[in-house]
Amino acid sequence: MYSNTNKTFIIAELSANHGGSIKIATETIRAAKRAGADAIKLQTYTADTITINSRQDHFKITQGTHWDGQYLYDLYTQASLPWEWHKELFETAMEEGLVCFSSPFDFTAVDFLENLNTPIYKVASFEITDIPLIEYMASKQKPMIISTGIATIEDIALAIETCKKAGNHDITILKCTSAYPAAPDDANLLTIPDIVERFDVKSGLSDHTMGIEAPMVAVALGAKVIEKHFILDKSIGGADAHFSLDEKEFKKMVDAVRLTEKLMGHVDYEMNEKKEKSREFSRSLFIVKNVKAGDIVTKENVRSIRPGYGMHPKYYKEIIGKKFKQDIPKGTPLSANLL
Repeated sequence: MYSNTNKTFIIAELSANHGGSIKIATETIRAAKRAGADAIKLQTYTADTITINSRQDHFKITQGTHWDGQYLYDLYTQASLPWEWHKELFETAMEEGLVCFSSPFDFTAVDFLENLNTPIYKVASFEITDIPLIEYMASKQKPMIISTGIATIEDIALAIETCKKAGNHDITILKCTSAYPAAPDDANLLTIPDIVERFDVKSGLSDHTMGIEAPMVAVALGAKVIEKHFILDKSIGGADAHFSLDEKEFKKMVDAVRLTEKLMGHVDYEMNEKKEKSREFSRSLFIVKNVKAGDIVTKENVRSIRPGYGMHPKYYKEIIGKKFKQDIPKGTPLSANLL
């Protein structure tokens, strides 16, 4: 599980990218494995568990989004993943060696996922204020991953406190920008290390930007989890297709994250054989003019140059004014026994 490894836990978010077909959904899981994902995440709701069928203006989307003009009930009817598919999708993920889990949106979804032995619970961005739901999820004592898209600091603190009160301390908070797609100017990835310091939890990124740069930067800033929407083929269309990555793009992101991990490495001041060998090209004190026994050491006949076979340059001021013991040709590394 992601809690027990230093490797970034990379989640492919299936979301609404199933095209209404379980075959597409299962093939998407297999493609996520090929692309290098560690996990596949579902969403477990129906239109009726997440909203109501109302044509009042409150339920119409008018916020300048890709989904403007639709009613919530219609959007969620189209986007929801049928519950009867879940068992097969969990099994497919297991066959592929992927962790499979979900975001439940009400108590019945939590109960349903418990019967499938979900290993993790994910709190979606817009559910961070649903404290009773978070409490119920946390009570199952599974790792909690919580997105912060619409959250205030107080919302985040309350969600964490709710988990801890339920006896659940395995909490990861994902920086998230609830815009689809999200603009780079709104990413504010410096929030990731601040979450760790401020709340003493693990942190990560639920990314809605269009590229792969944000996950790379997030990992460099200490993200332990990266979540990105994944689609088998963008021609499938659907509610989330316009900001999802296909297999080729997702693999590119995974490769970039793994490279970032290697680049970050660990704090290292130790010498090794390679460094020792390279020190041969460092600066040292050399005799740069032919000198006679008794000649004075001056800045004209001794200089700090490459390579590194002579005395350390830190002795330069000390040796100026001393005398050479013998005749020495130009190009000789300076050593104490010559003075």
